[in-house]
Amino acid sequence: MPAVLPEYMGYDRTIAVFSPDGRLFQVEYAKEAVKKGTTSLGLTFKNGVVLATVKQQMDLAVTKTTEKLFKIDDHIGAVAAGLLADARVLVNQLRVRAQINKITYEEPIDVWSLARVLGDRMQVSTLYAGLRPFGVSFLLGGVDATGPHLIESDPSGMLFEWLAYSIGRGSPVANKIFKEKYKQDMDEKNALKLMMEVIKKSEKVKDTDSVEIAVIKAEKGLTILSEDEIKKLM
Repeated sequence: MPAVLPEYMGYDRTIAVFSPDGRLFQVEYAKEAVKKGTTSLGLTFKNGVVLATVKQQMDLAVTKTTEKLFKIDDHIGAVAAGLLADARVLVNQLRVRAQINKITYEEPIDVWSLARVLGDRMQVSTLYAGLRPFGVSFLLGGVDATGPHLIESDPSGMLFEWLAYSIGRGSPVANKIFKEKYKQDMDEKNALKLMMEVIKKSEKVKDTDSVEIAVIKAEKGLTILSEDEIKKLM
């Protein structure tokens, strides 16, 4: 966590006050919440996107009821890291926006338009006293007329597009592997193989119960892999 010196303590009580060196401490604290979440990952391949996430396992908990991978529309999905209650509320808003676009314009919403809706909503929560930033980051993946896209939205509302990226506690290891081994225009088989390798090394998973993977392709839309399909990848 970024160091907060005693003379700065008065600046972290509200989101609407900058510290003397231009920092918004509540936003920085929200980013720390994201770093404590289990790892979520995404990568683009030729004509598609792979999204994956690792869910926290707790004794006696039904793992399948914890949502970290979300279907937004037939061609767009998202994975989250951080406070999942915040993620759930934002995903519901994105689903409504995607349907409004489809009803109004009779065509699916493009990935960047939906990402801007998400970024704008998250950024609003950094402006007003009495609010707090959303303690969650997303990787929004989808395929539209311009091709495959993987877009990150962080608690500040900033948007970044990546070819391959990871968020959450395993992201330092995962992003290092992506940097070394990712290749543009890889096929789906190699994309899934790389994704599983990254999951194993960043989270050290030994079974499939906590792993969720979705593939999004132009011709098929979003498909969530079954447990048997994930076992074959492991």
